[in-house]
Order: sequence, then C-alpha cells, then structure tokens
Amino acid sequence: SSINLKILNQIDEIYVDNPDYGYRMIHQQLLEDGYTIGNNRVLKYMSMLGIQALYPHKKRNTSIKNSTHPVYPYLLGEYWYKTGQKTKAVKVNTPNEVWSGDITYLRMNNGSFMHLAAVIDWNSRAILAYRISNSMDATLATDVLKMALDKYPAPKIFNSDQGSQYTSHEHVQILKNNDIKISMNGKGRSIDNIIIERFFRTLKQSNIYISDYQTIKELKEGIKAFMYKYNFKRFHSSLNYQKPMNVYLGFIQKTA
Repeated sequence: SSINLKILNQIDEIYVDNPDYGYRMIHQQLLEDGYTIGNNRVLKYMSMLGIQALYPHKKRNTSIKNSTHPVYPYLLGEYWYKTGQKTKAVKVNTPNEVWSGDITYLRMNNGSFMHLAAVIDWNSRAILAYRISNSMDATLATDVLKMALDKYPAPKIFNSDQGSQYTSHEHVQILKNNDIKISMNGKGRSIDNIIIERFFRTLKQSNIYISDYQTIKELKEGIKAFMYKYNFKRFHSSLNYQKPMNVYLGFIQKTA
C-alpha cells in the first residue's frame, strides 16, 4: 500500500534529520506533516527500519532480537571521553582496532526498498565491505563480515547491535575463529554504534534522498560510485582532512 511506504520513507527522513528523536517525537512530526498514524504503528515502522533514537534512554528496543541467542557486553566504553560537561565523543587511536557492522534501509523512487549491510573501521571511517539485498536474510551480516575479513587483517574488536543477524551462531563463530572480541550495543542504545550510524546518515543525505533510483541496478551502481568517492576522494574532518581508505590502507601496509 503506497500510503505505508510514504510513511515509512517519511519516518526514515525524519530520523536522519533528527537522530535523537524517539518514537513519540517522530509521531508528533508525522502528525504535523499531515499523516494520520498511531504511536504503535510508528514503533512498528521504526522496527522495520531498524532505527532507534541515537541517545541512551530506556525505551522499547527496535532491532529484532532472538531471545535464544547469547548477547555479549559492550566493550567500547573505554573509547568514549568527555569533551564538555555533557557532550561525549569517541576516539579509537589506530585503524583495525575496532570494526562495526550494521544494516540500514534504502528506499528507491519506484516505491520499493532494499537493505544495505556494511562494515566500517572506527578510526579511519573506511567502509571495508558492504552488500545490498532485498531482504534482511540471515546471511546478509555474515556475508559482509566474510568479505571484509577476506580483504583485510582481523581487528581486535567487532561491535554491532543485538539484532538476530549479529547474535546468530554463524556470525559469532566467524568472529571467534578469527580471535576477534565480540562487543554489542547496550539494549536500545544506537549511540553505542555511532560511527556507522553517522555513515548511514551521510549516505542518505548525500546520495539516497537526492538520487532518482528507479531500479536495483541503478541503486547498486549509485551506491558503488558513492562508496568509492567516500573512501578515496572525500575529505574527512575527523582525520585532519585525509581520505578514509588512504588512512586505513596506509596503516595496514605499515604494520604488515
């Protein structure tokens, strides 16, 4: 139903512009934008999109968990530091120390949508692997992790949310086989995975929302071009205006 997709897309845009909004604020914004929708449906749609407010507070968790899978503690607390009384930032000193993975929703202008899974290096902000799929199938996260590990040496820590994609036996086993420590966001805390959350926002604002992707082929080609530009051409202020993949590969070659 086209109305549902319209609301889904609107929620995605509101969230990208206001990552600190929980479902109540998103609901208010939708009402102001002229949509008729209840709180519960907003929560359901946020769950479909795999999004939650980018700040820590108690609320219903939106990433789909599997209660039979073990959950691992969050190991990245040591990388957070205070910049002021309330604001905190994150600093990982070297490339290949921390990777993280996540999945996001990508809309196309023909009314359909796809899912994008990616792995990012926290220090260099380089995207090490990604895959686009039309479903959140169980292998989406594991395929991307395998792609990254086929190309690059294993990091010390891999962080993700508590979604079933990442707590699955297969995903956990790949990390264990490569002696990678497993870290997972606290419940309902997207901020714990902030580096990849920020990347997804950049991708959507700089590419998805302003492109007219009508087909999967167009979307894939557009994302491929964006990833290349982001990794190799785009200055990154947090890297003293260097390019993410140049920083990452320079470190890997130096330590090889």
